[in-house]
Amino acid sequence: MNPSRDEENLRTEALAPAFLFDLDGTLVDSVYQHVLAWREALEKAGMQLAVWSIHRRIGMSGGLLTNALLRETGRDITIEDAELLQEFHAEAYARQVSTVRPLRGARELLSYLSEMKVPYAIATSGRLESAAPVLKLLDLAPGVPIITRDQVRYAKPDPHLFLAAAKRLDISIENAMVVGDSVWDLLAARRARALSIGLLSGGYGQEELERAGAYRVYQDPLDLLTHLDEVGVRTLPNRPSRGS
Repeated sequence: MNPSRDEENLRTEALAPAFLFDLDGTLVDSVYQHVLAWREALEKAGMQLAVWSIHRRIGMSGGLLTNALLRETGRDITIEDAELLQEFHAEAYARQVSTVRPLRGARELLSYLSEMKVPYAIATSGRLESAAPVLKLLDLAPGVPIITRDQVRYAKPDPHLFLAAAKRLDISIENAMVVGDSVWDLLAARRARALSIGLLSGGYGQEELERAGAYRVYQDPLDLLTHLDEVGVRTLPNRPSRGS
């Protein structure tokens, strides 16, 4: 017996992808503000570390990142050190957040997914306090799930953020694609059993992202928008093109 048109439509909808987006370096151009804020925090705590070394850890949860940075300085790690360093970072980043801008094509990509009724959520290792000001820059549609570090036990590279985001969308994690700019995003995606897409807009190289498990790698949100058909999203003929 041949399936009815309604059954075919339901099957197509069930197989349609959903997207779980990282925030910093994926949708907003904020990676280097975080790097400089961590350097300022370390210096305030009497430690010095090269900027490149800090950058390699952006995307981790704040707790893991703090421990990794303190370990690199050769300093003994205490709970008090870690908490104080995170406070210093939050203060330094708050002074720089006004310079953060959406990445090229970020708002257009999210708007287009909403128009096409493709579900998506945002899952960030940042806490709501630091994420809230930049989320406002994205002009998100009402009801888009936002998962922050405050809502899960562990953040990246653990899979909890993406698992929580999939649950909020009421989808199977295996039917989701994680979009991130760091190896920590992609490692978390692999541990969650989701396909992942890498963006170069956070400063990692294409080979690094591919080795971490990226199924496809694009320059930035606009590049992803112009290639949505490559990741399973049916697109309209007049969808925004590069440079529009």
